[in-house]
Amino acid sequence: MGVGVLGVGHYVPSKVLTNTDLENIVDTSDEWIRTRTGIEERRIAEDDMNTSDMALHASLSALENAGVKPEELDLILVATVTPDTPFPSVSCILQEKLGAWNAAAMDVSAACAGFMYGMITAKQFIETKVYKHILVVGAEKLSKITDWSDRNTCVLFGDGAGAAVMGEVSEGKGILSFELGANGAGAEHLYQKNKGYIYMNGREVFKFAVRQMPESSLNVIEKAGLKKEDVDYLIPHQANIRIMEAAREKLGIPEEKMAKTIKKYGNNSSASIPMALSESAKDGKIKDNDLVVLVGFGAGLTWGAVALRWGR
Repeated sequence: MGVGVLGVGHYVPSKVLTNTDLENIVDTSDEWIRTRTGIEERRIAEDDMNTSDMALHASLSALENAGVKPEELDLILVATVTPDTPFPSVSCILQEKLGAWNAAAMDVSAACAGFMYGMITAKQFIETKVYKHILVVGAEKLSKITDWSDRNTCVLFGDGAGAAVMGEVSEGKGILSFELGANGAGAEHLYQKNKGYIYMNGREVFKFAVRQMPESSLNVIEKAGLKKEDVDYLIPHQANIRIMEAAREKLGIPEEKMAKTIKKYGNNSSASIPMALSESAKDGKIKDNDLVVLVGFGAGLTWGAVALRWGR
């Protein structure tokens, strides 16, 4: 048996913040944001909505899609850099909200690569027969740590959550290969400042990402014994359209075979890959037996990639 995705789900808040709205907040323009990032709008959670609330909506959708009940979960992993509170973990709050009383629970902190770290952690537990069903969630309320007076960062981020139920799948399907990595020497380029806001050295992060995303993607394809021509669909971290396009072009993948949710959701950190995975699957863009490459990078600096044969 392989280890793969049994079901997916995602959630975004209803409040839309457009580029035009941001023109009234900071010195920026719709054209500037669109041409440099590919973002046109993003979703913003209301003050009384927490990360765990968004995680709950996405998780319920994923469980229904998988045909798995909350009490059948053995472990809940939530990737986030914006927990409701420093403790308890979002995963514990989510466990209570779901009624997943049989599940252990912990949060994963690897920023935008967090969902990839969560997936691979889940893979180990399932592969070794320790656990059968694991819920992996990426959920972020980045609006609460965004400095709305910093025009370099406030245009980038949005709120949302994505979830996947993982378990055993048919032989030949599921996760075929993976890569996880970190370089703490790059921590100074992207971090949360003392005042609680996001700081990013955009130039350095861009240079790192345009190198790492294609490299990691090619590495997992090679580890799986496949060629880049075998890739049916690419789901990159939705950080910047120019970074995403660099990865797509390096892999030689046609434009229609790359997930692009950045236009309407912006950068959702650990939630961006599972949100794009869920939306792509539900829109029929990923079909049974497709080879899907998921790849992300984030603060740390961290990165992760997975070659996944879709289906159960």
